[in-house]
Order: sequence, then C-alpha cells, then structure tokens
Amino acid sequence: MRKLLLSCCVMLMSASTVQAQTLADYDYENLTFRGFGFDYGVIWPNKVESTDQFSVRLDLGFLGPAVRLSSSLSYWSSSFKESELQRLADRLEQLPALVAQGVDLSAADLGRVRWSDVSATVDAHMVWTVPGNIITFLGAGVGIHALNGRGESIEDTFVEDLLDSISPAVAFSAGAEYQLAQRLRFYGEGRYTLLSDIHYPGVRAGVAIMLPQRPATAGPMETRR
Repeated sequence: MRKLLLSCCVMLMSASTVQAQTLADYDYENLTFRGFGFDYGVIWPNKVESTDQFSVRLDLGFLGPAVRLSSSLSYWSSSFKESELQRLADRLEQLPALVAQGVDLSAADLGRVRWSDVSATVDAHMVWTVPGNIITFLGAGVGIHALNGRGESIEDTFVEDLLDSISPAVAFSAGAEYQLAQRLRFYGEGRYTLLSDIHYPGVRAGVAIMLPQRPATAGPMETRR
C-alpha cells in the first residue's frame, strides 16, 4: 500500500508546476494525525438513483513538501434505477431453470431493490495556496468498498448474494479549503470514483477541526500564518 501511495504522490508532483522535488524529499517524518472533518455530499451513480453521501475525513499529515495524505470513511444508500432492474431481470430469465419454466421477468417483478456502500479510502493530495489564504488541491486515491444489496423480493436469495461484494476502487478529486478560524476549516471537493460494479461523480463539503501541531508538521496554510 505504501509503495502505491508513493507512486500516486510522485505522479501528482511531476504533473504540477510547483518546484520539482526528488525522491529524497519524500519521507514519513511529517506523517501524523493533524485533524478530522465531517462532510455531506451528493453522488450520481450510473446504476442507482442520485443520493446523499456522508463522510468522515482524517488529515494524516505530509509525505513531502506539498503532498498530503488524507483518509475517509463514507456511506451512501440508494434504489436501483428501473433500467438496471430490467437488465437484472433479463439476466435472470436466462437461467436454465427459469427458461425451462418459461418464466418472463420484468423490473416490476423484482420490486424495490436498494444498494448501500460503506467505503474506506486513502488519498494523496498535491496542495498549494492561492490568494485569500485558500488551499487548493488535486488528489488521487485507492479504497475498498463493501456493497450490500437488499430488497423484499430478493431477500435470502442468490440474487441478494450476487449484489453483495467487496471491491477495490480508485478515485480522483479536486477541491479547496478555507480557514474559518484558527483550528477550523471549511472544505469543498469534487470527486470521481471508479469500481468494477459501479462508478460515479460527486461533490461534497464539510468542516474540519485541526489539532495543534509542531512547526515541522505544519502545512502550507500554517506556515503562511
């Protein structure tokens, strides 16, 4: 995992216009728990209806001069789109046992089916400041998602098992933070998440509480103040 995160960080830095850094600049000395935040967002998945997303974010400190690590735990739940239910019904119709009985399934036969997701993600953010004491960032991350399908018509069936999965994911993000008070920040972020079973863009905003830090672990905003 550390090698993968380091590769993401180096890729982000090489694509930036900030001062070039060597691999020697990257270490774990300034990786420390710096604060936590709570945010609310909206996502637009390709298979389920748009829905709310709730997250907790942890600031894990800096891997290099402009590379911050952040982790988050997120949750959302939504109903399948009718078109996706029909696709599922069409697939079930192809099962030999149902073909032999001449069963004709439709989305209505499946009823309301929901998908929920609990995910844990680690992101590497390339950060820089702009006028107005605003921190902006570009990020890439990896995560693990636990998807759970449920519905009255599929309860305790193989269809429910089919919709349950644990899947890796990658995510790309861009956002900004503004310091409201000495240890209070407001942040907003746009994000795109890719799993094997589903993908979705989303936006979210929240408030972060920062902890006191020694000067060596201060980020761009702290060093300016």
